[in-house]
Amino acid sequence: MAKRFPIYKGLQKPLIYKGFQGKFIGWGIGSLVTGVVLGGLIGSLTHMYLGGIITITTIVAGLLFTSQEQKKGLHNKNRYEGVFLIEPHFKIKYHAKKEKERI
Repeated sequence: MAKRFPIYKGLQKPLIYKGFQGKFIGWGIGSLVTGVVLGGLIGSLTHMYLGGIITITTIVAGLLFTSQEQKKGLHNKNRYEGVFLIEPHFKIKYHAKKEKERI
């Protein structure tokens, strides 16, 4: 008898982690890293509290931006609003010369 194995059918779905899908996972990680590095740099050069505020602000702003971009869709799409009328440009060719030659 042959063994039966379950088939995983979710291979074509994008990766999801903490509500972020696909490329937006990288965007979220990038905003976290940028916030920590920028906050640490500002905190070491100026004041620790200012660095903490910059860290929190950068992380929150980056994650909010990422979630707003994710609502637009996983792939870049052009979304045009309105009604577009496309006029046909047909050229009618008359073969008058050929008809005169036949006569």
